[in-house]
Amino acid sequence: MAATTMKSKDALIFALAGVLAGCSTGGQKSNPPGAGPKTLADYQREAAKFNSEIGVPVFETTTNQIAQSVKRAIAQGDRALDRMGKLNRAQVTFDNTVRALDDATYQAGLTENRLEIIQEASPEAALREAAEEENKILDQWLVGLDYRQDVFRAIQAYADTKPKLTGEDAKLLEETLRDYRRAGMELPQEQREEVENLRKKLTALETDFDANINKAEAKLVFTKAELEGVPEDFLDQKEVKNSDGTYSVTANITWHYLTVMENAKPEATRLKLETARENLARAENAPILPQVLALRDSIAHKLHYANWADFQTEIKMAKTGARAEEFLERLKTGLQPKFEAETAEFRAMKARETGDPGAQINLWDWRYYANQLKKEKYTVDEEALRVYFPYQPVLEGMLKIYERIFGLKYQRIEAPYKWVADLQLYAVSDAATGEPLGLFYLDMFPREGKFNHFAEFSVIDGKMLPDGKYQRPTSALICNFPAPEEGKPALMAHEDVVTIFHEFGHAMHCILTRAKYGRFAGTSVPGDFVEAPSQMLENWAWDKNVLDSFAADYRDPAKKIPAEILGKLKEAKLATEGNEYRRQLSFGLVDLALHTQIHAGNEQETVPLANKIAAEVFHAEPPDTAFVASFGHLVGYDAGYYGYAWAEAIAADMATVFESAPDGFFDRDGGMRLRREIYEQGGSRDAEISIEKFLGREESIGPFLKKIGITNGLPAKP
Repeated sequence: MAATTMKSKDALIFALAGVLAGCSTGGQKSNPPGAGPKTLADYQREAAKFNSEIGVPVFETTTNQIAQSVKRAIAQGDRALDRMGKLNRAQVTFDNTVRALDDATYQAGLTENRLEIIQEASPEAALREAAEEENKILDQWLVGLDYRQDVFRAIQAYADTKPKLTGEDAKLLEETLRDYRRAGMELPQEQREEVENLRKKLTALETDFDANINKAEAKLVFTKAELEGVPEDFLDQKEVKNSDGTYSVTANITWHYLTVMENAKPEATRLKLETARENLARAENAPILPQVLALRDSIAHKLHYANWADFQTEIKMAKTGARAEEFLERLKTGLQPKFEAETAEFRAMKARETGDPGAQINLWDWRYYANQLKKEKYTVDEEALRVYFPYQPVLEGMLKIYERIFGLKYQRIEAPYKWVADLQLYAVSDAATGEPLGLFYLDMFPREGKFNHFAEFSVIDGKMLPDGKYQRPTSALICNFPAPEEGKPALMAHEDVVTIFHEFGHAMHCILTRAKYGRFAGTSVPGDFVEAPSQMLENWAWDKNVLDSFAADYRDPAKKIPAEILGKLKEAKLATEGNEYRRQLSFGLVDLALHTQIHAGNEQETVPLANKIAAEVFHAEPPDTAFVASFGHLVGYDAGYYGYAWAEAIAADMATVFESAPDGFFDRDGGMRLRREIYEQGGSRDAEISIEKFLGREESIGPFLKKIGITNGLPAKP
């Protein structure tokens, strides 16, 4: 799932982080003449007819502007909080306490969102660094917001009136009070201040941890012989091929890494690249991560939780760290026979290839032999499939499908400001009414200093504004797909197609929101559910009818992917799911172990513990490496990586709605149900309710077990 990650900064750590959750989307061709709104101003005028607002922010373009924006955001926030704090018990209402707090955090979040985009995507190092430093200042203020005694007293005074609230209003009050408890407001003052100070230290370290990963780069130089088996198309890339006949492979660029790891025949090459990848940001983050873990553990204990995992899962579907761990352990055991069988097959292939009957499969081997298995046993050459997936037709084809099933219209418009030349901006409208629903940026290709994975980021979150208008969302998809070459389109791997369908799911979750409060908008749902709607949409990239609607050999557009090739691709996927999922489970179990076992007295065990568990669950790390130093999910998904597998189980069940529908993955009724019951709701009601309303029944884990090849069900609970 390295290519299907959704990043959520979760800068506030506690429940106020919901304000900062993300959203974004994909693109289409420019509008034909007379096709309706063509400019941002056109969409703004149209939005006014629906009593809503839509737009893009004015991004900061100098370091001074970044600093001034943070000062303004804090000053504006303080004024709003001061007004709340001055209320007496006779004056308190829902609007001037609970709603006002949501308004204040929302406004601060807008600045945080812009700075995060700059930090992750600006081509200018000075701007990225300034945004990083100023975000630390804003994060400190946001943490302190939880500890405004005067604001807390006003909200508690309103709660003491025992108001008869319903729906989102009731949920907002309930969760706001829960936030204060989780922040430690029920503790004695001295202990409360200690928790606040620890949280402020933590947010600063987390920002550094994230930034160090983005800055990390490892460019390795190989000879042609060392890259035996790697496709010529890759070797001919201008950023890869050097003038002296050597080749540069950048370990932190995911598609570089995957192409070489899946195809390079020399084991020494794979080991060298894997080692470089697993040591990204090690010098900077290996000292920081133990401090982060110790601080989290200390905060959890001071708040009377057994560990950080229990603290984090309390507000998720799992509810406890133990339940999350049990889920992963049962999956690990259920997958053991399949994992062993796959690994034995890889081992036999390696023995034949190397002539070593005692050959073993290492971490740097499994991708290569999984790919060789697909070629030999299933006659699937995934590199050869790239010709069917030129980036632009894939993007446009996907959008046409989503227009059909979700009742939408996408149109490209000119961006008032571009942080990079190839940035694109699109508008989303309801096809039936013309109502503008949101905007999204596309920043899709790698460059130096940019966030090096695939994710969606919020720019402006959806929310009902104090004047009664609805603020429609704006967001950004920031990815690293192969870039086009001169005279040649950008060709995606099938895995990239899966990824773009996935990330666009997060965009839909965000853009289509109807939640009243910023706290509940879009993807502001429990962390172990947030991936499910996007994971479900990955199924579209495996359907023959879907692919035939846009996938064609760019050299011969009449040539579609043969049905037997797609069938073999599915068989090959199932044939290696044991390794794929054991790898994911290893990350989840490492994450939970770090957040249940590491504390202030044993921080030095961080890397050894992570490597030990990774080896027990999957394949051992290369010697003298520290993959956790660049494990970005430890900020934002901390004690939450289990949520990928948890959500995958939900996603597989949700996909059955389309699998059994009259029009399959083009089914409009299923799409509109997904839009109404999942995307529009966001976090405004419990996730369990939204899931069951979409399914029309209770959840089942059966489809997930079938998908990953567990034929005998899960082992009994311990």
